[in-house]
Amino acid sequence: MPEVNITIGGRQFEVACQEGEEHFLQAAAQMLDNEAAALLNQIGRMPESRMLLMAGLLLADKTAGADDKVRLLEKRVGALQAELEGLREAPGPEPTTVEVAVIPPEVTDTLADFAARAEALAASVEEKLAS
Repeated sequence: MPEVNITIGGRQFEVACQEGEEHFLQAAAQMLDNEAAALLNQIGRMPESRMLLMAGLLLADKTAGADDKVRLLEKRVGALQAELEGLREAPGPEPTTVEVAVIPPEVTDTLADFAARAEALAASVEEKLAS
């Protein structure tokens, strides 16, 4: 079982851990040391046991807050998943019918005649203006 030296609040400790967990122990010790350093900066020198207790309580408070947030987010995710599942199971929208007006051939023929007359008039006006 590996022994790891850690520093918390300026004090050295030798701690044993499982093989391969040294990194996790170092990370946890760093978190505890950060809290201890903040306490020492605010309060000053204090007994080792009190420093470790206070730093542990500060970390426990942060953990409790994070747990509350996780529970809240898990509830929200559950509600969103239920809503998504409901939307997936809901029937699709009713198809809408779009009616397109059909222009009778007589109307298009009449419009073509009007266009031809307008072009003839325009050509006639241009000839008269040119002469």
